[in-house]
Amino acid sequence: MARGDLVLVTGATGFVGAAVARTLQQAGFSVRVTARAGSDLRNLKDLAAEIAALDLNDPTDFAPALAGCRYLFHVAADYRLWVPDVAAMRKVNIDGSVALLRAAQAAGVERSVYTSSVAALGLAEDGSPADEHTKVKPAHHVGAYKQSKYDAEQAVRALAQTGQDIVIVNPSTPVGPGDVKPTPTGQMILDAARGKMPAYVDTGLNVVHVDDVAAGHLLALEKGRTGEAYILGGEDLMLGELFAMIARMTGRAAPSLRLPIAPLMPLAWVMERIAEITGKTPLMTPDILKMARKKMFFSSAKAKAELGYAPRPAEAAVADALTWFRTEGLLA
Repeated sequence: MARGDLVLVTGATGFVGAAVARTLQQAGFSVRVTARAGSDLRNLKDLAAEIAALDLNDPTDFAPALAGCRYLFHVAADYRLWVPDVAAMRKVNIDGSVALLRAAQAAGVERSVYTSSVAALGLAEDGSPADEHTKVKPAHHVGAYKQSKYDAEQAVRALAQTGQDIVIVNPSTPVGPGDVKPTPTGQMILDAARGKMPAYVDTGLNVVHVDDVAAGHLLALEKGRTGEAYILGGEDLMLGELFAMIARMTGRAAPSLRLPIAPLMPLAWVMERIAEITGKTPLMTPDILKMARKKMFFSSAKAKAELGYAPRPAEAAVADALTWFRTEGLLA
């Protein structure tokens, strides 16, 4: 593949998509990014990239955005842990993704990299790191987002089986600069750094630098096998360990009150009912608490062996996230 080739990146106004677009531009590709009307464009300010209008609910946007592109990175997704309208999320994450990838094939795109998530994968029952082949059980896909990403990945795999050149990547929990929303994990890190996290439910997660995830996307384009999925993860941490790390970096006390899950369920149910009335995202829901019962630990061994993927320690990701939050005036 030649540097200078035109690449389309969807979701580049978001956290991961912006990092992917930056990585591709630094590697010498010509980058076109997509944005919906009214999108927050702060993540695009340092990109010398053409912006194409694209809404995954509007297939008429696809052909103009894809015109002349040799490769596609489909990063865009509806990522929310709670949604008032599950059908709308599924329409974007499943129907929109399939339609866009089909349009890419029709437009002559040679290879597409589809950004799935570890949320689409199975979990090891004993809490050990899962991989791309860990058996998936219905109980692993709690909540609308996880269910939609699992179904979307299966649909994308089906397209690859018909002969379309698609590589799938499964990022874990990205952390780092450019988290403008911020993401649920970014908000949690910010709250802990501000000393606004008095208590927590201890669970396990895999923390990875967002720029390593972006580098993994490029490696998937260059070296990935068609139809294969690759976990782009970093370091497994218990939530208590993550908060202790943030405390060391900020000089604040780590939250010391670890809450049991079962007694919180009635409160989470009430919060969800209130959210259904107000439309405001609840602090917690029964599904979020159910997810916390599972350790989201993952192995990136396959990506390391086949792609040359080399993530840095989680501490570097958290440090860069805190530096960026300070630079943006979000953290004194």
